[in-house]
Amino acid sequence: MGALNFLWDTAKKSFTAGLITLTVSDRYASIAPIRGLSMHPTFNPNKSTFMGSPVDDRVLIEKFCLEKYKVSHGDVIVFRSPINYKEKHIKRVIALPGDWIQILNSYDTIRIPDGHCWVEGDNSASTLDSRSFGPIPLGLVQGRATHIVWPPQRVGKVEQKMPEGRLRPY
Repeated sequence: MGALNFLWDTAKKSFTAGLITLTVSDRYASIAPIRGLSMHPTFNPNKSTFMGSPVDDRVLIEKFCLEKYKVSHGDVIVFRSPINYKEKHIKRVIALPGDWIQILNSYDTIRIPDGHCWVEGDNSASTLDSRSFGPIPLGLVQGRATHIVWPPQRVGKVEQKMPEGRLRPY
């Protein structure tokens, strides 16, 4: 009978810990792997190895910015793809609602509509971003990358930066 009680208590504690972890990762913060080179050199700058196998950067995604869509120019955000809802992308915010942005390799300048933002990968040669699918709805934003948490030699804050000369004062 003692073993059964022990198993029941362990199962209850595990279930409770799982619910708490799920709630925290859903509402406050989570850890996400960064795959691919679209944000190179910010993430995965040299595809380091750990014990002989390649290691992707892992970042802390905070979700407090979702409360009132509090994202800023230069933030790195995670969002659902506007083309395929099952996919998540991580890109840098270049323009916010009401901003005018100069499209790279074009003479076009567009105004970002209310409720949208313009995102681009740091590696323009290898990225699928707003240049492909236009401004993204802020409702697709899942959180903001604030810190690199893995691998250990790369732990640190994610830099908030903006490319020069992209926003136009209209």
